[in-house]
Amino acid sequence: MVTPSSDTLLQPLEGQARPLRDWLTTFHLLSVVVDPYTNESAWLLPTARRILAQFAGSSVRTNYVVTASPAEARAFLGPAASETLVFCDPERTFVKQLALAALPAFVFLRIDGQVVARAEGWNPLEWRAVTEQVAKTVAWSKPLIPAPGDPGAFVGTPALV
Repeated sequence: MVTPSSDTLLQPLEGQARPLRDWLTTFHLLSVVVDPYTNESAWLLPTARRILAQFAGSSVRTNYVVTASPAEARAFLGPAASETLVFCDPERTFVKQLALAALPAFVFLRIDGQVVARAEGWNPLEWRAVTEQVAKTVAWSKPLIPAPGDPGAFVGTPALV
């Protein structure tokens, strides 16, 4: 399992950057990591939005990690930027800490800082496995994956460019 450094700074769209440990004091983190400069991340936004909405009321802090500046993240996410927490990672520091090879990605960090489930690119069965782990951990219902309207599977783009 991957365990990112608890000192890794996460910069929210609004407010000051804080270390990862501060974001994990009360809730687990469920992150959709996207690159706003690729079609693949754009194709998955409606699906990601639906999946994150399913867990919004649980003891998971749902979020997007966008590999861009705050202005670029807002432009890419549109209305989704105001629906959930957004972290900006223009230098891809957190992406590196998560040891991701492809984006978009779906990552579940338990409150102890361990990555216990993840999927890279869009493989519905792998994303479903992540949601099953989250649902089991927080005793919550899981979304239907794939659902009508979801894109076909694709590999994704390199996470580190």
